[in-house]
Amino acid sequence: MLALASAAFATLSTVIAPISGKERMMSTDSILGSLLVEAGLPPAVERRGLGGGSINDAFRVVLANGDTAFLKVHRAPPAGFFEAEAEGLRAMLATGTIRVPQVLAVSEQGLLLEWVAGAPGPDFGRQLGERLAQMHRATDSAFGFSCDNYCGLTPQPNPRMADGFAFFGEARLLFQARLARDKGRLPAAGVRQVEAIADRLVDWIPEQPPSLIHGDLWSGNIHAGPQGEPVLIDPAAHYGWAEADLAMTTLFGSQSGEFYQAYAANAELAPGWEERVPLYNLYHLLNHLNLFGGGYLASVRSVLARFAG
Repeated sequence: MLALASAAFATLSTVIAPISGKERMMSTDSILGSLLVEAGLPPAVERRGLGGGSINDAFRVVLANGDTAFLKVHRAPPAGFFEAEAEGLRAMLATGTIRVPQVLAVSEQGLLLEWVAGAPGPDFGRQLGERLAQMHRATDSAFGFSCDNYCGLTPQPNPRMADGFAFFGEARLLFQARLARDKGRLPAAGVRQVEAIADRLVDWIPEQPPSLIHGDLWSGNIHAGPQGEPVLIDPAAHYGWAEADLAMTTLFGSQSGEFYQAYAANAELAPGWEERVPLYNLYHLLNHLNLFGGGYLASVRSVLARFAG
């Protein structure tokens, strides 16, 4: 049975998908129809728009057999956008640790997932901490991933590299900093500061194995399933530093104390991880600078001043 969604997905619009014009509606229906055929599922009898997303159009879909699915579409996605997300979901699902939506079908313009609807249970924080730590135990011989993917709409290169410091410095911090420079959002002096930080990561960050991480683990991507269990959505998955995932849970509102206690009890955290949080989150601040503009420049500069002087 199709059963996946998030608590945030449970708020539905009162009309069939908010679409501007017949052409757009037909386009979404065409994408949905193709995905249902690919998944071997019956046709849809209802499609309702969901709010909250800033990148894709999202819908709750009711099928002719009464099952429910989640659909997200994009009119002009970058190449491989949805397939890369699907690969991340499949990798996380394969660990058998924390719940993620099962991929039902994927195409260039859309992704069809199981629907998970629920509210956090009384033990949500502990479960989230334990299961995230368990997922992070899935390691690889190198950093990176089987394919490049996206963090939001920003490309996220995932070259296979044995050196985690080189990977985070070059494929994360410097990639974003140079992109921001090319967009006119970060001055050359700022890029030089990022270069200085990338050269000194080994001075601040402890050795860590390449762990499978969500990659975009802010509170908006943490939801609850039908039994109140934690569910992770919208990954930018790759093999990276587990502490980077933990750090991002603090960027736009922290999780509960129970979460951090449970994570620490089930992971081998080096002392002082909280002091390293700004270094990890510099990647996401630079990404938000690239995605949304100068409103994030002051936050970027604050981290640069702290670690690069």
